[in-house]
Amino acid sequence: MTLLRFLFTLACAGALAACATRPLPPVAPPLLDAADRARAEALQAERAQALATMPAWSLTGRAAITRSGKGGSGRIEWHQDGGAFEVALAAPVTRQSWRLAVDSAGARLEGLEGGVRTGPDGQALLFEATGLEVPVDALGAWLRGLPADEAVHGTAQLAFGEDLLPLRLEQAGWSIDFRAWRAAGDGRPGLPLRIDARRGDAGVRLVVDAWGGTER
Repeated sequence: MTLLRFLFTLACAGALAACATRPLPPVAPPLLDAADRARAEALQAERAQALATMPAWSLTGRAAITRSGKGGSGRIEWHQDGGAFEVALAAPVTRQSWRLAVDSAGARLEGLEGGVRTGPDGQALLFEATGLEVPVDALGAWLRGLPADEAVHGTAQLAFGEDLLPLRLEQAGWSIDFRAWRAAGDGRPGLPLRIDARRGDAGVRLVVDAWGGTER
């Protein structure tokens, strides 16, 4: 089973299945005046600095994935430790799952037809196995509301909402909308709780149920 076929079998498995093929419209960033824009950028710099002190983190939640009008959903787990990460997607009903692990030694993909696949690069490994171009190296930053390394992924454009938190991030051909946030406080930086990402006919919706490793 290819990754894309696996994702489509998840349509009956998760809480997001009913809306998997009905992506929400893009958000419309407000027009902030110069003072508010400066405050938003300062707050973002502070948040980025705080998150840089927390290189080991995790999240659990639900993901809905669409492509060309089709889609599915399932549980997602993401574990990151600096530049190394592991992401797993599972369908609770069918018990099917796949797992991608990337570290300095390379990438390892499990759960697809044909057995374990390995390679030097996670994005290239996914493309070779499934034909899908997934910017996995950028997702660790995007999931936390941060631009990915611009030297690798190109220039990022960031728009802020009226709450002065990131509302939309555009990078590497993707548009990422942050529709809800976990409030900062008690040593915890603000983090996204609902994320919609789109590029062409592909889309990903993510609801974060819990963040781990994000307290100092």
